[in-house]
Amino acid sequence: MNYDLNGNIVTLTFDDGKANAVGPEFLDNINAGLDRAQEEQAGAVILRGREGMFSGGFDLGEFKKGPEPGMAMVKRGFELLVRLYSFPLPLVAASTGHGIAMGAFIIMACDKRIGSRGAFKMSLPETAIGMELPPILVELTASRISRRHMTRVALLSEVYNPEQAVDAGFIDEVVDADDLGARSMAVAEQLAQLPQAQFAANKLSVRAATLQAMRDSVEQFGKA
Repeated sequence: MNYDLNGNIVTLTFDDGKANAVGPEFLDNINAGLDRAQEEQAGAVILRGREGMFSGGFDLGEFKKGPEPGMAMVKRGFELLVRLYSFPLPLVAASTGHGIAMGAFIIMACDKRIGSRGAFKMSLPETAIGMELPPILVELTASRISRRHMTRVALLSEVYNPEQAVDAGFIDEVVDADDLGARSMAVAEQLAQLPQAQFAANKLSVRAATLQAMRDSVEQFGKA
């Protein structure tokens, strides 16, 4: 993961050359990048993937190691979602391509979400692959996805292209791939001008109920 500070805007770029799978190393790196952004008193943070791929979701290889490594990874991933959704600095998601499962949830946890136009997919495939959505994911999805699309997204696992994803609520806008970097930076710079203390306080206030439900879900995760 690359950390770049341009003025007071931090860009964290995911690029493992593959699906940008969310595994232990990814989680270590993104949390370290967020820590550093706060330490350096950044004004805003951009999260972006490599060309054509934001993230394909959790690292399935961890599940093959046994239940404990898989469960530990998932819980850390859920903790990351809580951190992102309550992060005191403005977060901009620059969705450079596919955003699937955990990749889509990371995008939804950001404050402003900009997608790249192209033949890219956004979806929550959990139902289609036989998985139940834990309450934390239901809460985050319900807070972001339009009620008109909630059944199609969370229950039917429908796949959306970038333009459809705007209407559904996965992302806020779509731009040409060549314009994504500049547009994301412009939005981040605009958000960085907001009074930081009030932004952080109001984020927690506006999202209080959802965040509490998300934290409760993380606390109960894995318990019998």
